[in-house]
Amino acid sequence: MYDIAIIGAGVVGGMVASALSKYDIKICILEKQNDVAMGATRANSAIVHAGFDAKEGTLKARFNVRGSEMMEEVAARLGVKYKRNQSLVVGFEHERAEVEAIYKRGLKNGVKGLRLIEKEELQTLEPNLNPELSCALLAETGAIVCPYELCIASVGNAMDNGAELMTGFEVCGIDTEEDGYLIKSADGRVIKTKYLVNSAGVYSDRIAEMTGDCDFKITPRRGEYMLLDKECGNFTERTIFHTPTKMGKGILVSPTVDGNLLLGPTATDIEDKEDTSVTPEGFATIFAKASDNVANIPFNKVITSFCGLRSVGSTGDFIVKERNGVVTLGGIESPGLTSAPAIAEYVEGIFKDKGVLGNIKADYVATRKPAHYFSTLSMEEKNEIIKKDPAYGRIVCRCEGITEGEIVEAIRTNPPACDLDSVKRRTRGGMGRCQGGFCSPIVVGLIARERGIKFEDVTKFGGGSIINYYKTKGDK
Repeated sequence: MYDIAIIGAGVVGGMVASALSKYDIKICILEKQNDVAMGATRANSAIVHAGFDAKEGTLKARFNVRGSEMMEEVAARLGVKYKRNQSLVVGFEHERAEVEAIYKRGLKNGVKGLRLIEKEELQTLEPNLNPELSCALLAETGAIVCPYELCIASVGNAMDNGAELMTGFEVCGIDTEEDGYLIKSADGRVIKTKYLVNSAGVYSDRIAEMTGDCDFKITPRRGEYMLLDKECGNFTERTIFHTPTKMGKGILVSPTVDGNLLLGPTATDIEDKEDTSVTPEGFATIFAKASDNVANIPFNKVITSFCGLRSVGSTGDFIVKERNGVVTLGGIESPGLTSAPAIAEYVEGIFKDKGVLGNIKADYVATRKPAHYFSTLSMEEKNEIIKKDPAYGRIVCRCEGITEGEIVEAIRTNPPACDLDSVKRRTRGGMGRCQGGFCSPIVVGLIARERGIKFEDVTKFGGGSIINYYKTKGDK
């Protein structure tokens, strides 16, 4: 019997798990995919929003502003890369009233460090902007972070403090019992819990229905992105938005914490909760809209593209509520990443008020070693590690400079990397210019060796994502 079960190992579920794991209770995290961070967390804009966009008085505004204030400390504690690079909402002269309205909304939301700037200063701050832009809102607290790195670190922190992670656990039924809930998976596993947190992303409405809550629906909103090579990472210093629409914040141009340049997302409401395909129409939209804001973007430097799904709730706001021991977190679309620490804080407060949490563990570990610590060390420090473990001296991913030691460490560290893409998210091995063209076979071999499985049993991202069917040389 668990005290609390959390359905969904995205960044919100992970942050909730991390916050609750400090208490002397039994926690499990249930994730339908092969790894954590496989939903919206895997593919989003990676922006820590200042909080000027959400309508005043909403949960979005409340959790956005609080989460933005918390994020720098949370990222530092969990060893996650974070950079306060500021944000700009730019507009043409005919959009000046909209820019001013966003500024006033930000002030009402309590956002600090907002100011309006004019064309001359705008061009000085960002020389590559479209020279026809005439005004902008500057948000000094705007920042960037790595969403899947934050999720991995938060789940890992929870696991380091005793939480259990069950992957491949696709919830197919929830039965109410006198002392809690019985949760059943599609593969026949069953767990029992006193309390439940529904953080299932685009599936949060279906999980809610299993608990008798049918008063909201989730619509998936497809968002396509382009990622440019690291040589383009300084094309803009700040995150560049245009004035938002009812479909979202529009196509942004932003550096990433890892030094690339990100363009996107598109916004298309769909029915299929699994459709993450990219389209020619999406690329055309990104090309046109990004070029409206930033001139001469080097689109020939695109190294990959991807698509994510945002969870758009039917209420128009975040859905955060407790009913009969079930805490539902639905419709956590943008600014969900920014809001995650604040939502976790709020959920912690709910369970504290219910008397569920008890005492903080005597051996609670609040911090986590950065996943990319090795790359930040001096040459002398690296050599000392290599003396103890020569694997750190063998480069596997030449594009990103990732070593065998770092990959093996990722496979052995909570939550353990179990397939090719999970190694990529933890180490950046395979994320460079060649996108794993050279290093993938070596990484697959390391996963097979460390997990004690056959080379051909290693997948790209779980399920049926087979990489190798059989050997072409030697014994089959």
